[in-house]
Amino acid sequence: MDAAHLGRVEPVQVPRLVERGRAGRVEVLRRCVIDVVGRGIAQKLSETWSQGVVVENKPGAGGNIGADFVAKATPDGYTVVMGALSTHAVNPNLYAQMPYDAKMDFAPITLVAITPNVLVVNPTLPVHSVKELIAYAKANPGKLSFGSGSTGSAGHLAGELLKVDAGLDMVHIPYKGAAPATQALLAGDTQLMFDNLANAMVQVKAGKLRALAVTTSQRSKLAPDLPTMAEAGVPGFDISTWFGLMAPAGTPPEVIARWNADVTRILNTPEMRERLIAQGAEAAPDTPAEFTRFIADELARYARIVKASGAKVD
Repeated sequence: MDAAHLGRVEPVQVPRLVERGRAGRVEVLRRCVIDVVGRGIAQKLSETWSQGVVVENKPGAGGNIGADFVAKATPDGYTVVMGALSTHAVNPNLYAQMPYDAKMDFAPITLVAITPNVLVVNPTLPVHSVKELIAYAKANPGKLSFGSGSTGSAGHLAGELLKVDAGLDMVHIPYKGAAPATQALLAGDTQLMFDNLANAMVQVKAGKLRALAVTTSQRSKLAPDLPTMAEAGVPGFDISTWFGLMAPAGTPPEVIARWNADVTRILNTPEMRERLIAQGAEAAPDTPAEFTRFIADELARYARIVKASGAKVD
């Protein structure tokens, strides 16, 4: 989830950009696991704007390098970033120093998608619900451990939120990626984990893991029979991985509106929704104002969670 991708597009249908006479390109910074989806959006924008699209990686510092590149770009609509939970909610609360301001340095365009996570346990653990897990953890303080792909990841912070909200004593074990964290859970080295729903359900369907609840406020279309954490006994629990498009602060509103209209149209097509579902994500386009409020809410939410976790990156 540290990779950032930069795609360049020339939107000849945006009059202001054509009038500037630029042979330059709009640079779309993408990051995270949904590479296939970002490329799909870029392809459709290419068709809409009658121009080619190139995708380029700008990884590093949990996505901060790529996001900072776009934050400092000229605010003319040629450069937008696919920000994410990490770059615009977790990292600003996790890193001691940030190269950009997650709210002030960007003009939100639209939320693109939400990726639900799911609480899974090793089937040898004698629990079949979140309430049973909480009861077991309270009866065995300090004996349960949960893995995650890294310190500060969505899986880590979901576990910390559960600890705080349910008053549990559990040990966090960070791994170098979600794959080794999953292997540790399958081997019984850890007992539970919050993982990407699409990834985890492969092991759940094979009987190798037991799913207890999804972490979003509403049930997921990907697993409608699974309750939410709130339904399962942890009121207010709501964590998901998300990503969305943002331009540098100061980008003209009419350019933001054009980006929003075109990307929203693409995300609402059956083809793109199916592509998202195949990647374990759900399309979630909204308005620039709604996305602005969403980012502010996420920053506040993760300030509390990161503080409770004690996690920091110097």
